[in-house]
Amino acid sequence: MQAILLSEVEGLGEAGAVVSVARGYMRNYLLPRGLAEEATPARIAEVRRREEQRRQAELKAVEQSKELADLLGRTILTLKAKAGDDGRLFGSITSADVAQAIKEARGVDVDRRHITVEPPIRALGTYQVPVDLGPGLATEVKTIVSPLID
Repeated sequence: MQAILLSEVEGLGEAGAVVSVARGYMRNYLLPRGLAEEATPARIAEVRRREEQRRQAELKAVEQSKELADLLGRTILTLKAKAGDDGRLFGSITSADVAQAIKEARGVDVDRRHITVEPPIRALGTYQVPVDLGPGLATEVKTIVSPLID
C-alpha cells in the first residue's frame, strides 16, 4: 500500500515522501497518529507539485541572498559618534547601530543578530564588519566611524 508521510517517521522517511507500507501498519499505526495518509494519484501529484514549488522558492531565496551579499559588500557606511580628543568614543558602536545604518543607507532590513561587532567598536577608524546572510553566505560591510561635530 502506498502512503504519503505527513511527518518524519524514523526508519521510513521524511515528511512528504511517498512510501510503500503494509496495510496493517498503515491502519494501526500511521493513520491513528496522523503520521501518514493514503496515497492517491491526485495526492501524489499534489505532493510533487508542492515539493517543486518549495524547491523553486528555496532557489529564489538563495539568489536574493546572493544579491543582498553583493549589495552589502559594495556598501560603505559612515557612522558619527561622540569622541574624545584621543579618538576614543563616548560609548560604542554595536551591531544594532550597524543594522540601523544599513537600513538607512540601502533600505534593507538586516537582523542585528546576523551582524558581528565583537568586541563593540570603541574608537574612530575604519572597520570591516561581518554580516552572516545564511548558510555559507557571508559578507563584510566597510564601516567608517567618524567624530560627531557639534
